[in-house]
Amino acid sequence: MRDLILVMADSKRMLGTRYAEWILGAPELEAGIACASMAQDEWGHGRLLYSLLKDFGDEPEHIEHGREPEEYRSIEILDRAPQSWPEVIVLNALVDTALTIQLEALRESDHAPLKQRVGKILDEEAFHAQHGNAWLNRLAKATPEAREQATTAVRNALPVIMRWFGRGSDADALRQQFTGRVSPVLKALDVDTQPPEFNDFDEVTRRTTGTAPDAATIRRVRGDKNRQFLMD
Repeated sequence: MRDLILVMADSKRMLGTRYAEWILGAPELEAGIACASMAQDEWGHGRLLYSLLKDFGDEPEHIEHGREPEEYRSIEILDRAPQSWPEVIVLNALVDTALTIQLEALRESDHAPLKQRVGKILDEEAFHAQHGNAWLNRLAKATPEAREQATTAVRNALPVIMRWFGRGSDADALRQQFTGRVSPVLKALDVDTQPPEFNDFDEVTRRTTGTAPDAATIRRVRGDKNRQFLMD
């Protein structure tokens, strides 16, 4: 349970960071505002999940501000900053959905503190799904260039996400839920899912062994530049 909470917290923190990077780069003012809102949600979810790690003997402040890039357990599609708006939308429509499906599976968790918080997180995720799906469908019907970029981004992200759920019957069930939920937008782009490959996959970190987020991003995530101003 501790490992799963850390995987989810790190993924939420990194996803929020990727949204925040596009607040001023979105194609419409409303889309930029949506990125700001989703970034705030994801950072809040990450902090809430980090706080639960105290029950497992971790120090949440160190977890948030003291780790090196190789210690992060975020889904590895977030290691690199998205380079285009279609890549942002694929994170929104697919990665956000994968994290939500994993959280839904924890609503009946035996760990009471987590179970109590999952509902609030999921309530805030409904808008994220609506935004991501609407934009991905919009890109599918836009110019050939926009459609091609969206299709490429989806094809790059899907293998990582499908593998992220892990091995075993429970993981297969979550993977099937994910596939069913995103099938409309995949159909709009004529993209099919493929069975995951687990070469060098670490079940604990849910990452390919030896991979890590880029160091510059982690310095921003930790708040290194302004740590001197942190107040209790």
